[in-house]
Formats: sequence, C-alpha cells, structure tokens
Amino acid sequence: MRHMGNIFRLGVKEFWSLARDPIMLMLIAYAFTVMIYVAATALPDTLHHAPIAIVDEDGSPLSARIVASFYPPRFKSPALITLDQMDAGLDSGVYTFVVDIPPNFQRDVLGGHTPKIQVNVDATRMSQAFTGTAYVQEIIMDEVNEFAQRYRSSTRPQVDLAIRTRFNPNLEQSWFGALMEIINNVTMLSIILTGAALIREREHGTVEHLLVMPVTPGEIMLSKVWSMGLVVLVAAGGSLMFVVQGLLKVPVEGSVVLFLAGASLHLFATTSIGIYLATLARNMPQFGMLMILVLLPLEMLSGGLTPRESMPQLVQNIMLAAPTTHFVEIGQAILYRGAGIEVVWRPFLTLLLIGSAFFALSLARFRKAIAQMA
Repeated sequence: MRHMGNIFRLGVKEFWSLARDPIMLMLIAYAFTVMIYVAATALPDTLHHAPIAIVDEDGSPLSARIVASFYPPRFKSPALITLDQMDAGLDSGVYTFVVDIPPNFQRDVLGGHTPKIQVNVDATRMSQAFTGTAYVQEIIMDEVNEFAQRYRSSTRPQVDLAIRTRFNPNLEQSWFGALMEIINNVTMLSIILTGAALIREREHGTVEHLLVMPVTPGEIMLSKVWSMGLVVLVAAGGSLMFVVQGLLKVPVEGSVVLFLAGASLHLFATTSIGIYLATLARNMPQFGMLMILVLLPLEMLSGGLTPRESMPQLVQNIMLAAPTTHFVEIGQAILYRGAGIEVVWRPFLTLLLIGSAFFALSLARFRKAIAQMA
C-alpha cells in the first residue's frame, strides 16, 4: 500500500506540473481538436473540385455532351478556352486538366474511325492527377460510346456484378482520416508528455529532490506512465465523442470502452518509450530529434496510412515489434467493423507483452540514469 500511495501522489504531482505548462496544454487541445478536424476534411484522397478546361475545336453535339459531363463535386464546371490558352493555363496552375477535342471529332466517331482526344494533366498536383486521369478517361469514353450507339445499351450482361461496400458505404475519406489521426495523436502525445515530464524535472532540478525521498525508480516511472497516459486517454475519449462523432458525424460501430481499453495498453508501451528516449536525451531539443526518428516509422509503417500487405515482408516482420501496428489493428477492427473482444484479444495480448518489454527496458535505463545523477 505504501508503494501504491507513492505512485499515486507522484502522479498527482505530474498533473500539477502539466497544469502549469500552458504550451503542453495547448498542444494537447490542438492535437485532439484542430488536427483531427483537418485530417478528416482538408486532406481528401478522392477527387474534389478539380479545375478542368476544355478546348472544343469540333463544336458538335458530341463535344457538347462531353463538356456537360464534367460537373461538381468531382470537377469544377469546365472552362471553355482556346488552343492558345491551353499551355498558359497549365503553366500558371489555373487548370489541372485540359481536354482538347480535335476538329471533325464527331464525324470521325460516326464514320467508324478512331479519333484521338488529347488530355493534358498537371502532374505536379499528384493526388488529383493520379485519380482524376482515370475519371476523365472513363467519362469521355462513356459519352462517346453512348453517342455512337444512339441509345443506352439494353443488352443484359452475362455476369451481374453486385458491389457492396461494407463499413463505409459512401467511401467517405473523413471517416478514415479522423479515426486514424486519433490513433496517431495518442502515440505522439504519450511519448511527448512522458519524455517532457522527465526532462522538465531534470532541467528544474526536482529529480535530485526525488532521489532523497523514500521512493524507488520504479515508483517514479510508474507515476509518470499512469498520469500522462490518463491525460492522453481522457483527451482521446473526448475527441472521439465530441469531435469525431459530434462535429464530423462519423459513426463508430464498436464499443468505445473496448477501444479505450486497447488504447490503455498501447499507452503503457508508448509512455515507456517516451521515458526511455528522455533518459537518452540531455535536453528538449535532443529529445525532439530522437522522437522524430522513432515517431515517423511508428506512424507510417503501422498500417494506418497504407496497408501493411503492400510493404516489403522484412518491414512487416520488423513492425510486429511496434505497439502502433497492433493498436491500429485494434482501432480499425473495433471502430470500423464493430469487433468485440473475441476478435481482438490477440492484439490485446500482444500489446500487453510489448508494453511489458518496453517498460522493463525503460526501467533498466531509468535506474541507470538515476544512479548516474546520484
């Protein structure tokens, strides 16, 4: 009971230290509000209001159909320009796509020839160029084929392909971006808060005060793990409820309580990582540089941004030792697919083992650092 009392009181001390740090409080509020909203709304992967222009050198009913087929929300209403304006518009970045319909295009289509339409793409706008080129080709081909047949095809296909999109029927990017940003920010903030708490005590000289008190290095470390982990957990739960479900109207299929339980295991590992990095760094700038080296692989290779199956097998195997890999699996299974504990118990157990290993490693390093200070 004495050990538990020491851990509790030291954790309360961490709360007071954090409350007197307005920069950290602003970072927590910003990470779980503005960053969540921006990730959900400002970085769409789908085509949205892409600027397009059309050079209509044919002036036929078919070319008019092609012009009318481009409309919001995927494209802006197309601007009709001349051939001389095409290169200037692309060079200045006014248009991402410029379609040049050649003279006598309709006549050649009806005559059974194979006329060419030139599609100019500004590839510096990579996301729009990659997705939009396929849309432009599909739209033009549909309009040309329908016009050439003079009627809508009524031939029954031999195979009826029924597509059912589960968990995100309308393929809304905001659903994915908001939830993945919460997972990324839980990792980032837990490492920052615990590492900064230890470095703050070292810079202010309060570590020496702790060394003369009847507390052990394990108690000091556990107090930082539970207090800073609790701060991040409460912030993540509030963001999930008020920003994701309230403001963004993103449905959460599974149990929020079960997700937060998985987040607690994840925080056990990442707070330990934060303490380990803080024992290596001598000051906050060094800690920031170390954190970048660790945080970027944890977030980019965990499966939250791209599927793990698309990565090299060596990277997949290495990232099995990272807590973020299993936390992303838990978050996607629970929040997207409504999975229960019978589905996610394996990543839960894996997170517990990884967290215990990181905690033991960090505690050994922390004891060594404390001994050097003494």
